[in-house]
Amino acid sequence: MLLSLSNVPRDYAWGSTALLAELEGRAPASQPEAEVWFGDHPGDPADVVGGGTLDSVTGGTLPYLLKLLAAASPLSIQVHPTREQARDGWSRESELAQDDPSRNYRDDNHKPELIVALSDRFESLSGLRDVPLTRSLLGQLGDGAGVSALVERLSGDGDVLRDTIGWLLSGDAQAEVDDVIAAVRAAAESATGEWGDTLRAIAAISRSYPGDPGVVVALLMNFVVLRRGEGVFLRAGLLHAYVSGLGVEIMAASDNVLRGGLTPKRIDVSELLSILDTTAGEVPVLRPSAAGGLTAYEVPVEDFALRRAELSGEPVEISVDGPTMVLSTAGAVAVVAADGTRHEVPVGTVVFADAAEGRVTLSGSGEAFIATPGVSSATP
Repeated sequence: MLLSLSNVPRDYAWGSTALLAELEGRAPASQPEAEVWFGDHPGDPADVVGGGTLDSVTGGTLPYLLKLLAAASPLSIQVHPTREQARDGWSRESELAQDDPSRNYRDDNHKPELIVALSDRFESLSGLRDVPLTRSLLGQLGDGAGVSALVERLSGDGDVLRDTIGWLLSGDAQAEVDDVIAAVRAAAESATGEWGDTLRAIAAISRSYPGDPGVVVALLMNFVVLRRGEGVFLRAGLLHAYVSGLGVEIMAASDNVLRGGLTPKRIDVSELLSILDTTAGEVPVLRPSAAGGLTAYEVPVEDFALRRAELSGEPVEISVDGPTMVLSTAGAVAVVAADGTRHEVPVGTVVFADAAEGRVTLSGSGEAFIATPGVSSATP
């Protein structure tokens, strides 16, 4: 079975009026376009061309959610639970209505995710920086009261990152937050060297979220710039925020998000800290090499796998061992079934194939991403 899928972009405030439009070759939108969901998640199942939605076909069993993501301004700083944490949280909140604003868990699943850049530059905050490096960065900000208080917090014993983030988000540190933000803005005006890009990025974030404690939380995180085709995998518990750019995102089929700043939405500080992984260090950028026209992004989960196909007129055959999506992101791409049936895939849309297909062939010239469940031997 082959199905053509589309969906209406979600209009979150951080979305872009131009990025998805440019990808699809149409005029800019009149309102932000942030995400296009291709999956069977009940929050926004994909539309089947010809009628109906994908969940009526799959029964809501698809283990992954594939998205196009277009950010013109930073998303909220956030973290996602492990499967065990999600099940525990879902159980604890079982008596709350699904739309209750105090609810933290929307389902009982974990939400590891992978983002691959489609724009020439995709900026993100990914994971917590090693504390000695952050103290070096803070050395660029002078010795104001807020900066000194932050340095002192990071110089203590124990889990200083967890303690510091809790302090910043507690509501008791606003004076120090304002002082640090002012110092970042001042330093960014003339910043050079290894911290110049990071300081300018944090200063820009502060202009989008003036006075938000999340700006200082962002100062504790790795500022990562992806080039087109590069990706980063975000495990459960890893603090992150996408800052700007267009990308293909794939994740476990979940909507569980605990926020840690850069948002007007509710932040449950104690629950955030309970699932936060404060293991510090760089998050590896995935720069895999292509083989046979296909590029694989290796991730340690069984929920999903993602490959990129670069087509130059020669057909590329792929096996279909489970529910598979082909998302076109450039050029003129088609999916041909084993019986010869051909489905064109306009840029920004998907063709879905179930396991009964066995194999399909990609043809044309352009670029496509292939989403499938991960291998069963992967570590959850």
